Amino acid sequence: MNLVWASLLVVVVSLSWLATFVGLPGNWGIVCATALYMFFGPQEGLLAIGLIPLSILLATALLGELAEVLAAAWGVTRRGGSRRGAVIALFGSLAGGVMGLFVGAPIPVIGSVVASLALAALGALVGAVIGEQWAGRDLSHSLKIGEAAFWGRLFGTLAKLLFGAVMVAVVCVALVSPV
Repeated sequence: MNLVWASLLVVVVSLSWLATFVGLPGNWGIVCATALYMFFGPQEGLLAIGLIPLSILLATALLGELAEVLAAAWGVTRRGGSRRGAVIALFGSLAGGVMGLFVGAPIPVIGSVVASLALAALGALVGAVIGEQWAGRDLSHSLKIGEAAFWGRLFGTLAKLLFGAVMVAVVCVALVSPV
């Protein structure tokens, strides 16, 4: 039965990692799923996960969030964007990521992932432009800020995905290494 639960953990952790593509907090899903498994799963031996791997996951999730926030903030602020532009860029990014799931659906898995990533970045661009226009900026300046939001969101998500991939690997290694 432990093997079934461990397999389910790997599936949930992998799906959580994929959720990061659409702007959802997938890395925190990995931490939560692993914590639940640690408390309710096997306590020792093979397939058990201890406090050390969970601590590594927590630190890696924090680093991933920091990388994403810094990249996105850098994208908007390096061009002199407003707080309003940054907030609306965030909402545009989330909406674009979710929309990408459906736009890319005709191409199984890869289509949805690529479309979500691309539309999340495009949503950040559109949101930043709308926010900057609302703040009274001219269109030319708003477009430059939108472009910076696009690249910041794209690179921030890619950095967070790398941290998430490390987290998936930590879970897999922790399951087969007795702690």
